[in-house]
This record gives sequence, structure tokens and C-alpha cells, in this order.
Amino acid sequence: MAIIKPNNNTISAITALPAGVGGKVLQVVTATDSTTRNTTSSSFVTASNTLSVNITPSSTSSKIFIIVNAGGYINATGDANYTIYRESTNLGGSNGMTTMYNETAAQINSSIAMSYLDSPSSTSELTYQVYFKTAAGTAYLNYPNMKASITTYEIAG
Repeated sequence: MAIIKPNNNTISAITALPAGVGGKVLQVVTATDSTTRNTTSSSFVTASNTLSVNITPSSTSSKIFIIVNAGGYINATGDANYTIYRESTNLGGSNGMTTMYNETAAQINSSIAMSYLDSPSSTSELTYQVYFKTAAGTAYLNYPNMKASITTYEIAG
């Protein structure tokens, strides 16, 4: 088998990928939690310290792709909002990334799925964590003791 020499260079002379070649997954960090969590807070609060990941990007050009899967529940008329924070920054804004709305005060449960591609421009350790809030009654996460997960992928920039 022949060795291909791009642009007539030796293999050791190649120091970077060609333009447009990126997107390689550099690292993956995940955490799970199977304990039901709840809140009556109308402001975003942390779901749990266990539904949190720390990742240190290798370059300021790296992107971090976050995926969250969980179960949610609300027991009163109103909505429950779920979001992802990077440190103290709510990546979903004031209403979060996903909402469960209960129109009838019945017991409503549903899957919660969130994903976000973050560009933190940092090489410091970053914490990504699930937060939630409710407008009425009690909002739950991991209900009933379902396994929730948060996974971060560092993507080369």
C-alpha cells in the first residue's frame, strides 16, 4: 500500500488539517441521576449536583454539545420549565429550553429532551448543569425515579 503525500509534503510536515475539516469529537463526559427531584421555586434552581458535568475544553475554538434526557412531571395547572446552565449562564434564556404545560391540574408527566451547541471560547473547566422551575404547584425531574442523563461532547473547532 502506498503512502499518499498531500501536496508533496512528508507526513511529519503536516501540522494542521485542511480548511473545513473539523468537528472531531475530542472528549465525552456524562453523568446520570436516578433520584426524583422537585421544586416549587418560580426561579431556576439546580436539579441536583449529580446531574452536572465538568469539562475542560482543549482549545478556545472548541464547541461543547450538550444533550439532556430525563423524565418530568407537574401536578398543578401551570408550567414547568427546564434548562441547561453553563456556570451561572442560562443557555435557554428566561423560559428555559423546554416546557411542560398542565392545563387541567391533572397529573402530567413527559419525557424531557434538551440539546445545545455551546461556543464557550474557554480552556478553563466548565460546569454544565440542569436547572428547573415552576409557575404553580410542584415540578419534578426524574419522576418516578427514572434515570436522567447529561452528556457533553467537546467538538474540535
